[in-house]
Amino acid sequence: MKKRPENLSILFAAAEAAPFAKEGGLGDVVGALPRYLARMGHDIRVVIPRYARIDRERYGLLPLPGALVVPMGISGHQYCGVYEGRLPGSEVPIYFLEHEQYYGRDGLYQQDGQGFMDNDNRFVFLSKAALELCKMLDFRPDVVHAHDWHTGIIPALLNTSYLHDRFTGGAASLLTLHNMQHQGSFYPGLMEVLGIGWKHFNFLELEKDDQVNLLKGGICHATLLNTVSEGYAREIQTPEYGWGLEGVVRERATDLYGILNGVDYEEWDPARDPFIAARYSPRNMKGKALCKHDLQAALGLPQRADVPLFGVVSRMVSQKGTDILAEAIHRILEMDVQFVMVGNGEPWAHFYFGDIAAMYPDRFACYIGYDNVLAHKVEAGADFFVMPSAFEPCGLNQMYSLAYGTPPIVRATGGLDDSVENFDEKHLSGTGFKYWSHGATALFDTIGWAVYTFFNNPKGMAALRRNGMRRRFTWEAAAEKYEEIYRLAIRRRRGAEYCRNRFGE
Repeated sequence: MKKRPENLSILFAAAEAAPFAKEGGLGDVVGALPRYLARMGHDIRVVIPRYARIDRERYGLLPLPGALVVPMGISGHQYCGVYEGRLPGSEVPIYFLEHEQYYGRDGLYQQDGQGFMDNDNRFVFLSKAALELCKMLDFRPDVVHAHDWHTGIIPALLNTSYLHDRFTGGAASLLTLHNMQHQGSFYPGLMEVLGIGWKHFNFLELEKDDQVNLLKGGICHATLLNTVSEGYAREIQTPEYGWGLEGVVRERATDLYGILNGVDYEEWDPARDPFIAARYSPRNMKGKALCKHDLQAALGLPQRADVPLFGVVSRMVSQKGTDILAEAIHRILEMDVQFVMVGNGEPWAHFYFGDIAAMYPDRFACYIGYDNVLAHKVEAGADFFVMPSAFEPCGLNQMYSLAYGTPPIVRATGGLDDSVENFDEKHLSGTGFKYWSHGATALFDTIGWAVYTFFNNPKGMAALRRNGMRRRFTWEAAAEKYEEIYRLAIRRRRGAEYCRNRFGE
């Protein structure tokens, strides 16, 4: 029997973790991946802020004795409390940093569409506190796993002011890039808070456009990098998707990996979903028709089985293609179809799609806000799921849709392109419908293809549903790939004097 390598100690530091605090795919990853790594035998610890929305009593959080002292450079030493909980369904410890000034407010990153003015200090504090917490816990991580710009500065800290720290000095770093659009760009004086020395404020490290760019610093300093799909790993090396950092990413291309996110099939499974009207499986699809009628009734649409029902569950922002859908929706609704939309985001979209619902009450229904039960009903009840994203690092709804036998209609970008196979009418292969040009015409034409398939190709519809439900994107598979990257990062860190050779510390 092949001997299993020794288990690892891994620290996750992030701004989100589902179900405690989540605004996107970042929260899903940090809430799920550590649980599957722990099942493999690794010692995982997770650190996030305790935002005001995280109820200590609801989650059974317990305070650790003492206060955590965090050096904040020119701002001096600051203090926070630490609460301990568990990731649901596991024994993985998750630690919450309680700092009323930084995190005791509504919203994670912004209010009324405006980012908090002190987001620089809020997330530098998170990054440093995560490393200082290791001392309080007597925890020596082999790897520190940072996520996006919020903790992107951690690799730079490990290579500089924490290089000789007896708890974290030897740790390798992995930085996961969930979304390159948001980079954490702040005034140069933040270097005094970071306390790593002005020599690192240069175009090869933290400086971009005369600002401190925390994500750039992480990309330059991380032992290894990854994104949440192979497609997005390629895309962020181009001007269209790199948001000005494509050159920096290309410099690290040999250290960059793409790992597609997984799906929690314990939650997203039509055979045991408690939120849908009738359960069903690939062997018995009768329940899906009942779910369609239930969704129509829930949103006030006529209960018709003879028209295709399209669903959207999304943030209403340009990244998700909300503007493209707005441009195309009138033409779409000229066809004999129904359309349901669940989500919130930019105020113009709330009013616009609310007006569409009033204009087409028998064809279009819109729910402004997020409702988890309704999201499950859309996945189960819709005939097709629409994702017209401008870019999509991974995406999860298209994977949910496949599991529910709801063929997705997606723009072929990032994780959407990686996870959806285009329908082949001749061979009855594929799992959904893809288009490449980001525009209203391409979206309309592809929805038209789906409408034609619904009315004229019942064998094709059955094959699409069956093919999709057979696909699996598991966290077990993703965790195995992350384990490989962690071990590679550790070998790099321990065997190559990585930071000294690269940055001269």
